[in-house]
Amino acid sequence: MEGGTSSVTVDPKLVFQFALKCNASNIILMHNHTSRILMASDADIQITRKLAQEGELMDLPMIDHLIFSS
Repeated sequence: MEGGTSSVTVDPKLVFQFALKCNASNIILMHNHTSRILMASDADIQITRKLAQEGELMDLPMIDHLIFSS
């Protein structure tokens, strides 16, 4: 994924393409917040829900989404 210093665009096709190439049985998402705020943003929640729904359709469930900070 690519982005700037404060945001990134997530392409679900790329997320699942990588997982499928690795023959994964589930996925765990993770990303960092440079702001040091560990609360999920509205955008984080939206993409998490979208990826979880799409993963279920492909029998590739998302089991967690972690946020890291410095």
